[in-house]
Amino acid sequence: MKLFNKYEISDIKVNDPGLQRYVNLNPLIVPKTTGKFSNNRFWRSKYNIVERLMNKIMVAGHRGKKHKITSGHSTGKGVRVYNTVLKTFEIIEKKMNKNPVEVFVKALEHSAPREEITTIEYGGAKYPQAVEVAPQRRVDIALRQMVNGSYQKCFNKKVKIEQALADEIMKAYNIDQQSAAIAKKLELERQADSSR
Repeated sequence: MKLFNKYEISDIKVNDPGLQRYVNLNPLIVPKTTGKFSNNRFWRSKYNIVERLMNKIMVAGHRGKKHKITSGHSTGKGVRVYNTVLKTFEIIEKKMNKNPVEVFVKALEHSAPREEITTIEYGGAKYPQAVEVAPQRRVDIALRQMVNGSYQKCFNKKVKIEQALADEIMKAYNIDQQSAAIAKKLELERQADSSR
């Protein structure tokens, strides 16, 4: 069984041991399970990783707490998102001559942050404290940063979302700092390193 009836995913391996249980690569043709168990805690790890990308695309996020980007793209049109991801993978396959799902999974591994900061209150004063990121949150942050970064690159511009998302995934695969997800990961880890 191939994803989108095109891409073989049975031989793709996740090398990061922390993410192996949370990046689901179960074979299916159409990555759409309609969120049957979405209310159950931790169930999203059982969804295929491409379906989780599609769900993130439906909620585009915003820039600097001004909800500019959200209103136009968050229409919940599953078919539009399906076609967006399919075209994105076709662009990646054409440019890199590799399995695009494998490129996407490797990009996800590269852009998942290992540390972040939280605030602790001690004696009435607040201090930043470095903490390790839970594996499921690592995947969530990486997916969100990829999608938000690509929407910011195509918002009010002539670039299409398929092209912007493909560029974002390829840059994250190559660990290029122009990728929004890689830049955010490095920023988070730098802040955590300075607040030990």
